[in-house]
Amino acid sequence: MPNHTTTRERILEASLKLFNEKGYAATPVSEIAKAAGIATGNLTYHFRTKRELAEALEKQTRRRRRESRSSFETGAIANDYVEILRFSMIMSWENRFLFRDHAQFRDDKRVRLPDRDLVEDVQMLEEFLKRMRKEDMLRKDLQVELSVLARSLFVLTRYWMDHLREIDGLEQVSWKDQERGLQHHLAVLSPWLTAAARRQFESALVRLAGSQAIQDDEERNHNER
Repeated sequence: MPNHTTTRERILEASLKLFNEKGYAATPVSEIAKAAGIATGNLTYHFRTKRELAEALEKQTRRRRRESRSSFETGAIANDYVEILRFSMIMSWENRFLFRDHAQFRDDKRVRLPDRDLVEDVQMLEEFLKRMRKEDMLRKDLQVELSVLARSLFVLTRYWMDHLREIDGLEQVSWKDQERGLQHHLAVLSPWLTAAARRQFESALVRLAGSQAIQDDEERNHNER
């Protein structure tokens, strides 16, 4: 791991990687400490228990999701929409143990349902749909309940990364895997869009693919140095 990271950051990075790969229950604290390059006693100085580690990772993920929601509300709808969908899929993959193993580390007495952050994700999708309707991006010859459509779209995106892991058996995901998820999402949304709006979303997806290609080239050149 990079030397500029703090001990706490190294512990969180190591624990996230191991929790995702092996599962929360199957990952001992001693293995996390070894992966972080520290003694177990040093780890427990920062996090007294493995549960504290999982809760810190969950808090970190929730903060990043909330920050993302406030950054995609002023640009072109189609561009913002595909960007935040991709961000949600990446977050779901990078923190998959939180969804898969949550019953193992959450104290049932402290769990509050419904999950506020996930509820806000659904509400955000509905707000996007309302913006689309206001800007005449939705077909007027078809009637759709926006709250129902928002929930359908949320379910598809929320579980796409689970599909890649459980059905496709992937241990790593690429941009192409993310792009497939976006295409499935847009396949559900597209019938409700006007022809002009569909073109906007198609262009947004092409733009995102081009941006990813540039990023991949930069990473490849960096690794070759």
